[in-house]
Amino acid sequence: MTSAPPTRPPGTATPPKRPTPPGASRRDRPRHPGRARRTALPYLLLLPALLLELLIHLVPMVMGIVASFRELTQFHIRDWTSAPWAGLDNYHLAVDFDRPVGEALLRSFLTTCLFTLLSVALCWLIGTAAAVFTQETFRGRGILRALFLVPYALPVYAAVITWSFMFQRDNGLVNHVIHDQLGIGGAGHTFWLLGDNSFWALLIVSVWKGWPFAFLIVTAALQNIPRELYEAAALDGANTWQQIRRITLPSVGPVNQVLVLVLFLWTFNDFNTPFVLFGKSAPEAADLISLHIYQSSFVTWNFGTGSAMSVLLLLFLLLVTAAYLLVTTRGRRHDDARG
Repeated sequence: MTSAPPTRPPGTATPPKRPTPPGASRRDRPRHPGRARRTALPYLLLLPALLLELLIHLVPMVMGIVASFRELTQFHIRDWTSAPWAGLDNYHLAVDFDRPVGEALLRSFLTTCLFTLLSVALCWLIGTAAAVFTQETFRGRGILRALFLVPYALPVYAAVITWSFMFQRDNGLVNHVIHDQLGIGGAGHTFWLLGDNSFWALLIVSVWKGWPFAFLIVTAALQNIPRELYEAAALDGANTWQQIRRITLPSVGPVNQVLVLVLFLWTFNDFNTPFVLFGKSAPEAADLISLHIYQSSFVTWNFGTGSAMSVLLLLFLLLVTAAYLLVTTRGRRHDDARG
């Protein structure tokens, strides 16, 4: 049995509220210490990561930008701040396509664009096809998915070194299978790590280690598609290809937009794969811009020009990323408005 709240005797006046001091507002009221600590806790937890990001990425980036405006060579490497000021000379040298330095940089840039386009397209295509294929339940699906992720789980250096042995001309497995076992390509063995074939060898390695990431991301996105959509489409007479085109691809569209951008940035900036596969000097057909900048900086000891090339690469990637996000965001808004 609950007791009734005490009632005020008849005729008793209601006590007046404490007047608010003039000029005081809600912001001036004292806050509870516990609430302030709870508000500051997320920022305190993020502080170590921000400091590490500042030390590992931002500080070297700023130093590289400053170095791009100096004549930094091996003579000033001990004290790079003593290098003479060059202004925009390093940038003029990098973009002067009539001179050997600018011509080589332009050729490397075009090679990287073609390589990135083919690698990203093949990674997305193979990864999406594998994800759609393993979407249905069948015996051994878990083992097959685990095998698909092996190239992505292996360390980059171990995987690429293995491929470099497989591409050897005389003792490599690739030439042994193609020429000795299948009898394709004539009697002579092919040079895979020299000449024009080096581009295709690099592309094969890049796709081999990159498509499992696309497979993993698309597989995760397919789990959010209700099975009822496929069942309803099958009852309406839609075949497998129509279900993929009308249900699967539109449903994973937002995920694919992020996936393509990540693959583009990773592939365009990839340094480990060509460096381990070819060493410090890659063939002209496989001279990616990341390795080209490394050669311009640490092989010729012209760190000022190499830093200028790195800054130009950063600006290009920022421009492409901003344009891509702008186009995809507008397209998504247009589709939402139509829907």
